[in-house]
Amino acid sequence: MTKFVLKIIAALTLAVACQAMTDGATGIDFSPKVNGLDLFGVGVRKKGPIKVYSVGMYASSAAKEVLAGLSKQADKVKALSTLRSSVKAHPPTSFLLKMNFKVGAEKMASAIADSVSPRHNNAGEVDELKSLIFNGVSAKGDATKGTTFQFDCATSGIDVSVDGNKQGHVSSQGLSQAFCDVYMDDKCVSSALRDSCLDNCCLP
Repeated sequence: MTKFVLKIIAALTLAVACQAMTDGATGIDFSPKVNGLDLFGVGVRKKGPIKVYSVGMYASSAAKEVLAGLSKQADKVKALSTLRSSVKAHPPTSFLLKMNFKVGAEKMASAIADSVSPRHNNAGEVDELKSLIFNGVSAKGDATKGTTFQFDCATSGIDVSVDGNKQGHVSSQGLSQAFCDVYMDDKCVSSALRDSCLDNCCLP
C-alpha cells in the first residue's frame, strides 16, 4: 500500500473520529465534542450482567494524530499502548459517564475511587476525588439513569462535574493520569471503550 493511500486512509480515520457515537450496549448517545476535544470512542461499564453506565472519552487532536497511522489489526498491542500513552502525553482528556442503572451516592463514589486507588499512591487525593463525586450525587439523592459525570484530566489535576455542575478540582497530575489509566490500561474497567477508540482512531 503506497504512502499516499495510507495518508488518505488516515485522513478519513480522523474525520470519522469527529462524529457523534452511540454505545451499542446501552443505546446512549455521545456528542462529537466536549470542551473542544474530539470524541475518540465509547464503551460500557458492566458489573456482572448489569450495564451500569456508558463512557465516552474525549481527547486532543495531537493524541489523535499519533494514533492515525497505526493499524488496529496488524499491531493491536502497540495501538493500545500508544492510545494509553498519547492521551496522557497530550492532555487534556475528558471522560464523560452517563448512567444506565441507578446507583447510590456512596456506592458510586466508592466504585470510582476503588478503581483509581490501586493506580495512585496518594490516598488523600483519592479521598478528595471520592468526596467530590459523593457530594455531587448526594445533592440529588442517587445517580439515577441519565445522571452524568464528567472528569476533565489535565496536567494541573482533575475537575469533577455532576450533571454539568462543577463539584471541584483535585490538584494532582498523578491522580489525573491514574484516572486515565482506569479506562486505558490493560486492567481497564471498559475494554469496549478501548476497542472503540481503536476502531475510530486507527487504520484497519
